[in-house]
Amino acid sequence: MRTRTRQGLRPSTRQQGGRRRRAVSAAAAVAIGVMTLGALAPPAASDSDSAASAAAAARPDSVQQALNALVRDDGMPAALASVQDRNGRTRTYTAGVGDLTTGSKVPRDGQVRIGSNTKAFTAVVVMQLVGEGKIGLDATVDTYLPGLVRGEGIDGRRITVRQLLQHTSGLPEYGIHVDDDEIRNRYFEPRELLDIALRYKADAVPGTTWGYSNTNYVLAGLIVQKVTGRPLAEEMDRRIIKRIGLRHTYFPSLGEMTIREPHPRGYHRNPADGPLRDFTEMDPSAGWAAGQLISTNSDLNRFFTALLGGRLLPAAQLAEMRTTVPAGTSGLRYGLGLTSRPLSCGGVYWGHGGDIAGYETRGGVTDDGRAANLAVTSIPTDEAVTQHVKDAVATALCG
Repeated sequence: MRTRTRQGLRPSTRQQGGRRRRAVSAAAAVAIGVMTLGALAPPAASDSDSAASAAAAARPDSVQQALNALVRDDGMPAALASVQDRNGRTRTYTAGVGDLTTGSKVPRDGQVRIGSNTKAFTAVVVMQLVGEGKIGLDATVDTYLPGLVRGEGIDGRRITVRQLLQHTSGLPEYGIHVDDDEIRNRYFEPRELLDIALRYKADAVPGTTWGYSNTNYVLAGLIVQKVTGRPLAEEMDRRIIKRIGLRHTYFPSLGEMTIREPHPRGYHRNPADGPLRDFTEMDPSAGWAAGQLISTNSDLNRFFTALLGGRLLPAAQLAEMRTTVPAGTSGLRYGLGLTSRPLSCGGVYWGHGGDIAGYETRGGVTDDGRAANLAVTSIPTDEAVTQHVKDAVATALCG
């Protein structure tokens, strides 16, 4: 397991190291022609414009073209997206193939592992408990987990809950010390993940700088369990998933390595210049509160739309989540489990994003009700391809 921190949105399974633009695999190249577009039924056209409407309908729109390019030019086995306009109308898209061995179609709005998008769910549960007076945002970790967080330059009496959610705790990352192949078939207890991190010295003094670390969210999840006396997965299901009707989102149970509903297979390169390997089946426990959830693009749109629309949190707690600090040099800003990115067409969009061996997801929602989430079935190992994924999200939100 490796963590890639250059964008601050990486889950606990990211391989670090050199990156280069790769050629399209032979299997993916053969499969390029197997692409589908799901769209709304077009409005009725008059005789005068029916020909123009038919011609427009025959051409792939900009989102489909962006997905096609991710497969054709960037070597992604598959890409899929769900886009919601200001009026709540949704289009779903697919490109590539769902299985490089069989050449099967990509399931429309199929389930994928959503990696660090899980952090937004964990943060919402914490903030709900803040609103209920059960957690203090500026209380220390030791208030809830006394004596647990100690190490070289590390003291839970000096780290606040806010700093965990904001990635300003200075805590070291556990993910870079566990290999992807090691975690594939191994179950990790959350305390094991924390223990791995605490072997290493602090990255910074708490509150002095932003630095992405999955360790923060493992601790946030442990605090939720201590305060509620219930498993994090149950709290997430009760407080978020069932509450807003996320019918295709779930926290995999103990030992569950498969994906329950129709899904494209996920592929991974480790090392970064190695061959694609099928990583669909894996134990996701190394992600836990930082990256274990499975969902769909449309469910992610529903989640972030509900969150930004005030359906999951009181106004005061939502405002805290949206209070951000700079995170890198690309305009990315990080709040409490929630990020904002600037859009070329103006304004910003709110979301998170994430990747876990086999899948990368990107997207979010705008304040005026647009929403888009996109998934590819291999983590890009080239910076340019990562940018193309982000550009495709911008295309969907600005189109």
